[in-house]
Amino acid sequence: MLRASAAVERAGVPSVSVIASGFLKQAEVVAKGLGLPDLAIAEFPGVPMTYSEEGLRREVEEVLLPRIIDGLSNPQNAPTSTGIQAAPQPRDIVFRGTLDEVQEHFHRNFWSDGLPIIPPTPERVDRFLRFTERDPDEVIGMCPPANRQATVWNVAVNGVMAGCRPEYMPILLAVVEAVSDPAYKVEDAGSTPGWESLIVLNGPIVKQLEFNSGQGVMRVGKQANTSVGRFLRLYLRNLAGFYHAPEGADKGSIAQSFLVALPENEDAVAEIGWQPYSVDRGFTAGDNIVTVQSVVAISAPAYSQSEHAIEHARLLADVIGERACGYWTAVGMCYANWHPLIMLGPSIARVFAKDGWSKDDIRKYLYENVKIEASRAEYYAYAVGLTGFRINDAVKQGLLPPVYHESDDPDRMVPVFQRPEWIGIVVAGDWGRNQSKGYVSNHVQGPPVSRKIVLPKNWDALLAEARR
Repeated sequence: MLRASAAVERAGVPSVSVIASGFLKQAEVVAKGLGLPDLAIAEFPGVPMTYSEEGLRREVEEVLLPRIIDGLSNPQNAPTSTGIQAAPQPRDIVFRGTLDEVQEHFHRNFWSDGLPIIPPTPERVDRFLRFTERDPDEVIGMCPPANRQATVWNVAVNGVMAGCRPEYMPILLAVVEAVSDPAYKVEDAGSTPGWESLIVLNGPIVKQLEFNSGQGVMRVGKQANTSVGRFLRLYLRNLAGFYHAPEGADKGSIAQSFLVALPENEDAVAEIGWQPYSVDRGFTAGDNIVTVQSVVAISAPAYSQSEHAIEHARLLADVIGERACGYWTAVGMCYANWHPLIMLGPSIARVFAKDGWSKDDIRKYLYENVKIEASRAEYYAYAVGLTGFRINDAVKQGLLPPVYHESDDPDRMVPVFQRPEWIGIVVAGDWGRNQSKGYVSNHVQGPPVSRKIVLPKNWDALLAEARR
């Protein structure tokens, strides 16, 4: 809402943004990042979705309306600021002290995530910069809502702080390129669902840098997986302003922790005759690729058993499709952009392939067999706050295909997955167990964005030197 208000203010039209009490601090941070810190705000007291209809009407008439009128009657803004906030310059020494004093200084300034950080000394940052041929001052993109510039230099700084190794630098750059793409909508990474960004890795670099793609793949503990996952959360905190301390823009109501990086087990993929996830994303097998997407929820572990693919497909449809994705599908329907990800254990993927199923066959089965009552989907949408969403209207607007409006029966069954090709499939995890897992994305916020990892020309020599 504040972004829309900023646009009309810059066009010379006074505006007032209606903001519920719980969003006031986030609104302040967003307005500051937009360069209009005094945008008029009319506070709605409390949580609108918890009021009765009568109580809601009373609050609007007696409290909200006078505040809107006051805001329109007393415009305060002049759109003059660029919105880019002051920050330490590259190579500035921001603090000197002992390790404990450094930790405390970074914590007080909201530059850490609550875990110990590695002090980003110029010497350490320079070691990271050796693993890229890009200029340290190169601007990669912008990081709203704080609207700070993402640069090669501050990627290295945050990589040091997160405990990454210097040789991870090409991956970190590709990750930041992905999330700073406007299509990723990083400005919404602090929305109330509390979604986290998941990094998926493909290519020879997975083995070169000793990422774990097997047992315990999503557990902290392996330096590569853990530090690269932590890096992205730390970067979004420090550059985009997503932290929930009083001054932060993170409104994740309950939220979740950072996710470790997920490398695909391409040996398992090749063994069963499938193509890796990166090929599904439009790249060539053997390319080093980063894909980043949002994860708002994770399914229960899905244990399936049989030598027949159909039995595994039914279990995935039940546990991952209906139970994990069914509740959140209405939000995907509303925004017509939803990309759940399924991680198949290698033994499960092998059964599918042996029985002649491709990944597209799995997608097709899930699309055709995982369904929800239209009325229930609309009920879930209403509870989230999408009170005006109607499936039939979305079909008429072209947001959903005609299959969603085959009748006007409110209890007709409609697909949970809007498009089969939007279902991502990655092979990873414990080869010795019959387990898979689903990752639910947050609709148009954080759709999958992929980037090629660019290695320096002397990569092999640099890697050999780093390992000595």
